[in-house]
Amino acid sequence: MSVMGLEEAERAKLEEKVVAALKEVYDPEIAVNVYDLGLVYGIDVSDEGDVLVKMTLTAPGCPLAGMITAMAEATIREKVPEAKSVKVDLVWDPPWTPDKVTPEGREMLMKIFNYDVVGEWKK
Repeated sequence: MSVMGLEEAERAKLEEKVVAALKEVYDPEIAVNVYDLGLVYGIDVSDEGDVLVKMTLTAPGCPLAGMITAMAEATIREKVPEAKSVKVDLVWDPPWTPDKVTPEGREMLMKIFNYDVVGEWKK
């Protein structure tokens, strides 16, 4: 860390660790992690090492909203101890759609449901 804060490469490495941590957090109703499900809209790592994650859920009425965001925050804190602080903000705009699922998430969904859920949604 420099006197001015984290260098760009250090912030990028921290962001990679945050992504890896988020890939360990699963939506309990869908056996796919929140990152590959496309629920993570942004990860910001400040020059000071503060981490802010903006994420959504598949539906605004999800009864597990508080639990999933708390799991994401706790997992980042555990897996990325070098983060100065961690905050996960739940956002609803733009609304989640299956288009946001990563290619890896799409493969996971196909294994679970035995058909291309994302492809069917796009029809």
